[in-house]
Amino acid sequence: MSTKIDIVVYGATGYTGQLVAEYLAANYVGDGAPIWAMAGRNRDKLASVRDAIGAPADTQLIVADASDPASLRAMVDQARLVVTTVGPYQLYGSDLLAACVASGTDYMDLCGEPLWLKQMIDRYEAAAKVSGARILFSCGFDSIPFELGAFFVQEEARRVFGVPVSRVKGRVRDLSWKFSGGTSASARLTFAAVAQDLSLVSILRDPFAFTPGFEGPKQPRGNKPVFEEDLQSWSAPFAMATLNTRNVHRSNMLMGFPYGRDFVYDEMVLTGAGEQGQANAKLVMAANSEKTGPEALRPGEGPSKEERDNGRYDLLYVAIAPDGRQVRASVKGDLDPGYASTAKIISECAICLLRDTPDVPPGLWTPGAAMQHRLIKRLVENAGLRFEVEG
Repeated sequence: MSTKIDIVVYGATGYTGQLVAEYLAANYVGDGAPIWAMAGRNRDKLASVRDAIGAPADTQLIVADASDPASLRAMVDQARLVVTTVGPYQLYGSDLLAACVASGTDYMDLCGEPLWLKQMIDRYEAAAKVSGARILFSCGFDSIPFELGAFFVQEEARRVFGVPVSRVKGRVRDLSWKFSGGTSASARLTFAAVAQDLSLVSILRDPFAFTPGFEGPKQPRGNKPVFEEDLQSWSAPFAMATLNTRNVHRSNMLMGFPYGRDFVYDEMVLTGAGEQGQANAKLVMAANSEKTGPEALRPGEGPSKEERDNGRYDLLYVAIAPDGRQVRASVKGDLDPGYASTAKIISECAICLLRDTPDVPPGLWTPGAAMQHRLIKRLVENAGLRFEVEG
């Protein structure tokens, strides 16, 4: 039997990492629970967080620092799976990922940084398959509800039409949240990197940046408000679409193109009909730029418990057949997506990978492609998500 720790939460003293550790402490302790540990730079801080969240006194504490690769390797060697909430990943993620790939240790993160993700896919895809490491990126609100929403509505299209469809719309109907400080910092770093190297612009514009060797059809730009006749609503650009759409296309590729090689997918925010809907769409455009501006949260900052508990999201998926017929499905979450829901999602992802899907082969995965129905089942049963077919 392996004596390794099942799950190491790296960054457990940070804002999101603490929420992940708190969730595991509340739901996965005692007989039969996976063995999990908390890791971070400072042992005293780890101990105080452990006590504050009510984790067992014998919860293992591991000192590891992103600036000390040897400490990262020592942490990785003790673990079956490392869950890292330490971003921005382009600053603090590369050495940890390299250590996991080298040792064959499974890895999960909350990365929403397209440039870094492309670099890691190009650099480590082959090596992970050799070492046995299962690397899963973007295991939070970006991009699991979106990736699985596309998967779920395609399953319904298969049931109704007999085949999946080549056109799916992902639309945000309701979203109550505070943009994460870490997400804002990641976006600012990405903009800074692009300002220094304009060749990176082509990566950010490429909807197939995460599908090396495959390029599909032209995709909607999604960069300005439009009125959508079939939905009878205005829609505005969605701040997370740059990442989510690429993950959905990668998911399609990793599963062997069940949606087809001519698959077209985009994401927008629905803002309502008429002049008010159009005005709302312009407000969304303005709000998108503020999310990375000087008033944005800093890394480590986040909403209060009341704000987290009162958050929610409602995502619509529309699968459109060639003859215009549609099937629709929704994904809904019961908490603030960026923090409270994300902490539950990545925790259940970790349990799902270790317990429900040990057969997932090594390589660099999107979580939806790796775990499919089994992940949906676990998120519905434990993480407050609802997947529903709509009439």
